[in-house]
Amino acid sequence: MPRPRTHDDTLRARLLAEATRVVSERGAVALTVRDVAARAGTSASAVYALFGSREELLRAASRATQAAFTDRLAQVPVTGDAMADLLALGTAYRDHALASPHGYRVVVEAPLPSGARPEPTTTAAFSLLRAAVARVLPAVPDDAAARLALDLWSLVHGAVALELAGLLPGDDEERAARYVALLRTAGPALVGAAVGRAPGAG
Repeated sequence: MPRPRTHDDTLRARLLAEATRVVSERGAVALTVRDVAARAGTSASAVYALFGSREELLRAASRATQAAFTDRLAQVPVTGDAMADLLALGTAYRDHALASPHGYRVVVEAPLPSGARPEPTTTAAFSLLRAAVARVLPAVPDDAAARLALDLWSLVHGAVALELAGLLPGDDEERAARYVALLRTAGPALVGAAVGRAPGAG
């Protein structure tokens, strides 16, 4: 009979969740192996057995939150309506942030050590956004599509950050409607501006 695994995937996931919560709420500098272990109901030795070090725990938390964020965006189907797909991607962005606020903050806001967070425009999540923009504007050069993708990301991040901070009025339904209205007005406006700036436009 095989020996039982003392430190299994369930414990690993619990430790990553607790590490993510600490980094989201208090920053990476506040994270300690002992504290995360206590929060997860285990020992510091279990953390070292699973991750090797505090730094590797931080990197694993960053990778896990990035993967979850990307997976949610990747679930948005690609249809024959490129603009509708882009709006759906923006909706999925907000949905993920509200469902997993600690993970979202680690992805985009929480201070992490050098090397723990990838350059935003090199991530798989940003690649999905840039590809969606390219489908809307197939004639726009790649660098222009990348700039527009960054503009759109800035737009949705600003709205989501305000909502997560509790700074937007209204109930959940009103905030959701306002967000969709923002996507439907500002999104096409940014797309139109990108077309106007493209070489040969006009």
